[in-house]
Amino acid sequence: MAHKFLDLAFTPEVLAAQQHYYGRSQVIPPAAQDDPLGPDETTFIQSRDSFYMSSVSETGWPYLQHRGGPAGFLKVISPNEIAFADYKGNRQMLSTGNVATNDRVCLFLMDYPRRERLKMLGHAEVLDARDHPELVARITPPELIKITERVARIRIVSYDWNCPKYITPRFTAAEVNEIISPLKARIAELESQLNPPS
Repeated sequence: MAHKFLDLAFTPEVLAAQQHYYGRSQVIPPAAQDDPLGPDETTFIQSRDSFYMSSVSETGWPYLQHRGGPAGFLKVISPNEIAFADYKGNRQMLSTGNVATNDRVCLFLMDYPRRERLKMLGHAEVLDARDHPELVARITPPELIKITERVARIRIVSYDWNCPKYITPRFTAAEVNEIISPLKARIAELESQLNPPS
C-alpha cells in the first residue's frame, strides 16, 4: 500500500472507529508527497477493460459510474497521471458535472480471475475532445476517435492494492473460451476416433 493513501484515508473518525472496534488505531505519519505509479500498477491499469469511478455532487452525494472499453483504454501517461477517452453515451454528464466543482475522484479497478483490485485517489479534469485532438489521438484507438466526446485526465495522488480474500473469481466469455478450447479440441479428436469417416 502506498503511504499517501493511508495518510488521506485515516481521518480522525476512521481512527476513532478503529479504536472503538479493535482497541487501538493505526498511527500513520504524514506523507510528504504523492505516490507515483510503478511498473506493477501501470501494467495492471493498462490491461483493464473496465473500472468504476466515483465523484461527489454539489449536493454532497457520491456517484459511482462504470467505464468500459477495449483492454488498455485506460492509459498511464506519466507516473502520476492517467487518462481515458469518454465515448458518446447517455448524455447525463453526471461525472463531468461533479468534477467541475469537486475534482476529487476514486477509481476502483478489478481483475476477478486473479482476485486483484486496485484503488486510486486523484484529481480529475474533463476536456472537450474537439479542443484536444492530439491527446485524443494519443489515448484513443483509431476506430473509436469518432465517438470520443471528452477526455478525462486524472492526476493520481495515491493508490492501494486490496486483500484478495473476498473477491469471487469471475471470467469473461473470452476467458472461458480460452480455458475450454483445448478441451473442445480433445473432445473433437476423441469423437473422430470413435466415429472414423467411412
